[in-house]
Amino acid sequence: MATITSVSPAPAAGHMAPEKPLAEFRAFWRAFFARAFNPYRPELHYMRGPGPAWRAKHMRSPGG
Repeated sequence: MATITSVSPAPAAGHMAPEKPLAEFRAFWRAFFARAFNPYRPELHYMRGPGPAWRAKHMRSPGG
């Protein structure tokens, strides 16, 4: 009597077969959408220079 067993072939040297065929594809798109549609925009929070209170304090006339 013969028995049949299922054995996965060993991966070739330097090449690893992904456990799930679409895992790498999904990981790429998940990272892409996370970066592309991130609501945090730090450039909107940077200071753009001295405001009116600083100018009022430091831009006094030279005579007084």
